[in-house]
Amino acid sequence: MFQNTKCECGHQNPTGTVLCEACGKPLVEDLPLDSPLEMRYDGVARRSQKSNPSWIDRIWNFFSSVKIAVWLIVITLIGAALGTIYPQESSFVNLYDPAQYYKDTYGTWGAIYQFLGLSRTYESWWFIGLLVMIGTSLVVCSLDRVLPLYKALSKQQVRKHMTFLKRQQTAFETTLEIDAGEWMQRFQRELKRKRYRVWVDPNDGTALLAEKNRFSRWGPYINHIGLIVFLLAVLGRAVPAWHMDAYVSLDEGQIKQIPNTQYYVKNEKFTVEYYTDDELPERLKGTLRAKLYETKATLYECTADCDDPVKEPVLTQVAQHDIQVNSPLSYEGLKLYQYNYDERIRLLSVKPKLIDTQTGETYGPFELPMTNPPLTYEAGPYTLKLSNLFPDFGLDEYNRPMTKSRETINPAFVFVVTGPGIAPDGEMYMYFPLPSADNKTLQSQLNESFRKLGTNTGRFSFEVGDMQNVEFSLYNSTLNVRVDRAMPFIWVGAAISMIGLVMGFYWQHRRIWLRIDDGDKLTIGAHTNKNTYGIRAEVAAALGKTGIKVDPKALDNRRN
Repeated sequence: MFQNTKCECGHQNPTGTVLCEACGKPLVEDLPLDSPLEMRYDGVARRSQKSNPSWIDRIWNFFSSVKIAVWLIVITLIGAALGTIYPQESSFVNLYDPAQYYKDTYGTWGAIYQFLGLSRTYESWWFIGLLVMIGTSLVVCSLDRVLPLYKALSKQQVRKHMTFLKRQQTAFETTLEIDAGEWMQRFQRELKRKRYRVWVDPNDGTALLAEKNRFSRWGPYINHIGLIVFLLAVLGRAVPAWHMDAYVSLDEGQIKQIPNTQYYVKNEKFTVEYYTDDELPERLKGTLRAKLYETKATLYECTADCDDPVKEPVLTQVAQHDIQVNSPLSYEGLKLYQYNYDERIRLLSVKPKLIDTQTGETYGPFELPMTNPPLTYEAGPYTLKLSNLFPDFGLDEYNRPMTKSRETINPAFVFVVTGPGIAPDGEMYMYFPLPSADNKTLQSQLNESFRKLGTNTGRFSFEVGDMQNVEFSLYNSTLNVRVDRAMPFIWVGAAISMIGLVMGFYWQHRRIWLRIDDGDKLTIGAHTNKNTYGIRAEVAAALGKTGIKVDPKALDNRRN
């Protein structure tokens, strides 16, 4: 379609040029002769218009297409909408079996929804891929247009071809009745009063170019820059160091590591206060409504032995705060919010004693925490080594010990006891700290099975004693852990985008060209990317000050 074209003015235009870069004469013959010129990008050549594109140019052409960009945005919006039909998996605190949950909660459609991966829409490869393609399209579209446009606007010629002037949105022809030089001076003054920058042909002073608000042409591209920064920040949230939205549940006195960080948090004490009946409206009287729930939290940073499973990590306190709703603990971009609480009694630790059933002697007690227990304990002359731990004890289909979850709900411990009068390999015993009837039965059965296997003689048992040797937690506090280093960049991108939108919407790039031929034949052409009425009014007002009365409507060159 396009070929390198040499204009009659002598300028050699590259492939894809619609209007001569020098004089503005139309170079494409299929433009309607009775309609204003297409001034988009000032008719400059773009890379996507090469006559013999390579494979790189074909990829460039694909992403430089506005239609492709619109379709990418539409598909992304449809995908984002599908992700809102049911809750996303990431919105749950503890979801061990997503497939079963969606099937039980939402039926067959929920199972299909989860199977298709729509419950993980915003972390899926296809959704992230669409965002990357939109960002690529924004970059390519902008470069394909802004660089040639900048070249064209920075090297504008003052004298334009007569056809260029006559086929502008605003055009006017007349014959001057006064000296052309004097009239030109008056017209210049009027344009400058309206904040136009004016250039005059230095050769004979009979051609003029006036321009204002050129900066508004860069508004869409500044908007694109803001959107690109915004998209990069959104994609950056997939990097663990940049974004985290996790949950940590802590009993009173418990300390836990924050996932994927070197930080630990401890629930020193949890407090909940309820509204009294006098503080509640009539319809809510007699109900429990939390007025305040607060976690006195201490944040620690691991400074040594962080990844050594054998050694206890060395922790250093770095922050302390009473976490309430909307009052998080903040430290170097890490924020811990009060998310929820559970009023339940949970076992934190016990101090059992080791009993020699043959002699009746008791050894201990020794401290046994329910979470992160030490591997070795001393009870009198005997040493107890922790062989296995089941936080939520259960039996599988083959009646083998297993844990149902990672939560410390019904813990069970397997100890190997070594010491005087015991075989070198020691004796193995199962111990359930929670003294329920079922646990006692299971403990007895499993220890009996160990005895039959020859791993113990049944010599030892465990006893807690009175309640002073048991530590409970009345409340479990759930904290929402957030890291969002991308958010400042999201706000910066949004601000840049807004600046571009304001530039493009509230200002218009206006240009006026004129030439005087044969000493008195005046031809004027004017163009703006928006608000043609405004530029017609300005041209008519400037002409009126020089003695040429004209109705602004008569300057409209778009009539049929």
